[in-house]
Amino acid sequence: MNARKEGRKSASLDSAEHTRTGLSVEALRRAFLDNLFYIQGRFPEIATANDHYQALAYTLRDRLLHRWVKTIHAYKEKDPRTVCYLSAEYLPGPHLANNLLSLGITDETREALHGLGLDLDVIIAHEEEPGLGNGGLGRLAACFMDSLATLEIPAIGYGIRYEYGIFDQKIQDGWQVETSDSWLHYGNPWEVRRPNVCYDVSIGGHTEHFTDEQGRLRVRWRHGDLFRGVAYDTPIPGYGVETVNLLRLWRAEAAEDFDFQAFNQGDYVGAVMRKVRSETISKVLYPNDDAEIGKRLRLLQQYFFVSCSLQDMLRIYKSSGRPLAEFHAKYAAQLNDTHPTIAVAELMRLLVDENDLDWDGAWEVTRRTLSYTNHTLLPEALEKWPLPLFQNVLPRHLEIIYEINRRFLDDMRMRYPHDPERIARLSIIDETAPKYVRMAHLACVGGHAINGVAALHTRLLGDTVLKDFHDVWPDKFQNKTNGVTPRRFLMLANPDLASLLSETLGDGWTHDLDRLRGLERYADDAAFQERWRQAKRIRKAALAERILACRGIAIDPASLFDIQAKRIHEYKRQHLNLLHVVTLYNRLKRNADLPPRTFIFGGKAAPGYYMAKLIIKLINSVAEVINRDPGVNERLKVVFVPDYSVKVAHNVYPAADLSEQISTAGMEASGTGNMKFSLNGALTIGTLDGANVEIREEVGADNFFLFGLTAEQVAQVKAAGYRPRDIYQGDPELREAIDLIASGHFAHGDSGLFQPLVDNLLQRDDYLLLADYRAYVDCQDRVASAWNEPERWTRMAILNVARMGKFSSDRTIAEYCRDIWRATPVKIGA
Repeated sequence: MNARKEGRKSASLDSAEHTRTGLSVEALRRAFLDNLFYIQGRFPEIATANDHYQALAYTLRDRLLHRWVKTIHAYKEKDPRTVCYLSAEYLPGPHLANNLLSLGITDETREALHGLGLDLDVIIAHEEEPGLGNGGLGRLAACFMDSLATLEIPAIGYGIRYEYGIFDQKIQDGWQVETSDSWLHYGNPWEVRRPNVCYDVSIGGHTEHFTDEQGRLRVRWRHGDLFRGVAYDTPIPGYGVETVNLLRLWRAEAAEDFDFQAFNQGDYVGAVMRKVRSETISKVLYPNDDAEIGKRLRLLQQYFFVSCSLQDMLRIYKSSGRPLAEFHAKYAAQLNDTHPTIAVAELMRLLVDENDLDWDGAWEVTRRTLSYTNHTLLPEALEKWPLPLFQNVLPRHLEIIYEINRRFLDDMRMRYPHDPERIARLSIIDETAPKYVRMAHLACVGGHAINGVAALHTRLLGDTVLKDFHDVWPDKFQNKTNGVTPRRFLMLANPDLASLLSETLGDGWTHDLDRLRGLERYADDAAFQERWRQAKRIRKAALAERILACRGIAIDPASLFDIQAKRIHEYKRQHLNLLHVVTLYNRLKRNADLPPRTFIFGGKAAPGYYMAKLIIKLINSVAEVINRDPGVNERLKVVFVPDYSVKVAHNVYPAADLSEQISTAGMEASGTGNMKFSLNGALTIGTLDGANVEIREEVGADNFFLFGLTAEQVAQVKAAGYRPRDIYQGDPELREAIDLIASGHFAHGDSGLFQPLVDNLLQRDDYLLLADYRAYVDCQDRVASAWNEPERWTRMAILNVARMGKFSSDRTIAEYCRDIWRATPVKIGA
């Protein structure tokens, strides 16, 4: 990096450095002013905050596109295998600061703007975050795109350009209230619209079978409706390299925007109805699919972006002149969960119906092109579509799936001739009325690899939800433990710690996270420990300031910051955390001596998920009582941070002392928040669930607060006939906590408000909160004891960071490239 900066110093002396591509302070200043004037139509004296942001974004985009063109030229010349990542979600986070970091021009840009009287940090804070995902799935996809570019792997990310992303969350009277996420209100300067890169997508109608001139049986799909997908491209740079890959998102438009005949007949609404109906497909992330119309829209969304993406891949491939039978040698397409698995049937349709490949040849290409990542162990989360709906929307694809299933089950009957129950379980079609298409089954049959996202998750996949497929194809199953990008979640989010790491270890860790192991020799160094604590204090003070501004709650940065920030769901057990909070509250009311602790929650509940929204209400209600009780609020505070997002996470992860990873064992596929917290020096309290298992293995059992039943024990407890009320009756502190909630103490005397939650715990407790309560509370007591020994706590935190090398998304992507995609780097010259 120093050589790059020296080169820029000399370049800054050269007045001929190009305004659109130069990286010196002077070139950046000229470019910013040019874009402010020529794109925004403003001059400095009247420019708004948004004008400043847009002008700076276009300044960076020019430099990214310059590198992207060089990257495409290199790819065209060398014709490498390209990774196509198909994901219904991407949560990239704010682009501006990340792109500055990747280009290595943060300091130069800050200086250029300072010379114009502007503050770079203010401009960065102005950026609207694209909320194109629901949580971990979309953030993982974004981390993978970052690592693919950084590792110089040719790649295209494909998805949907949702006009409205994940809802904005407001808290009113303690309840979550959803409002629309208008992230495109001021436009998106990072994207490039490609009106010439567009594809027609058919739905509905019927099929006709006929014989062609060569006597072959063919199928013609007479569609009922037609949409068009238009590409919007966002450049994704690698860190410290010249590579810039592409995130290509599809926007739905009408094949014909305006019905002039209807307009002339006075039907003014009907004249634009096709446009309105078409654009609905990419209008909103994850429509509520409780109703039939919501299910239909969600299926349309999935098929729409998959069809556009595969058509795009075929268009690019055909330009090379190579035969379609070798398509798989050019592309490795990864299906990120079940949302894009219609790709199996769509690629077969495109190859057989549109490009005249025979079935066997097309099946070979399809199978060798596609691979599938599973992200869930919950059977209900494995997507399946009612057969009548599927037939109505995609009649040709249903025929193709029937044929795939017929051939597959014929093979299985040969293998298991006396096991009809197994055959029924393996079938892509669930024969239970009204009959369903099982998308995970389609992916297992139609791809060459199936992977889980943590060692425990992959093992449980083979033992439970995909056991029958694992029995058939054990070699198809692999584990690829998730990872996170250290660029965004350490270098950007935690600059003070990142600077300390670079000063201590050099810059090599930014590309090779295993080099953090060098920190181990400083774990007991008193001077280093003090600098470590100072870096943490800075981040905690920043979060405290943000919470005071957004919630009006003053918290003490010297207290233990105990944080649980993730999607609100019963299996993630935010309410177990709350039971501990109430237990501490009861102890403090009895004058117990406890170290000061601040509990911080963040996360969104699905709009239709009542119990999760009730948990949010309970968090805020408990906070209201505790925070205004002078008898406890010097020792205990509770805060819910609203509208949790990547941008908010930049403040949360670095400030955490304790990371709550307390899901029921066997429920979480992997988790990546656990990695981000640990990478920033938080200690983990957690169960043996998801990637917690591997984090504990890496950081050491002495540096991880473990509690709770294992996945096997969870299964045994349920099989034995779990009786949560017996546990409630036998544990006085648990009973006291639940009774206080049930009494209405946290609801202004309304004893009925939280009764559904209490009844669920005492009568069902599907996620075994009460079974794990005592172990959890006792473990929290060990946390408090360790916190009272600052040198011991700091040593544990340093060792956590030192041993997080495995959890870089660079490592995950390198394993995908080696074991599944067979993709190799392509060096892009400066």
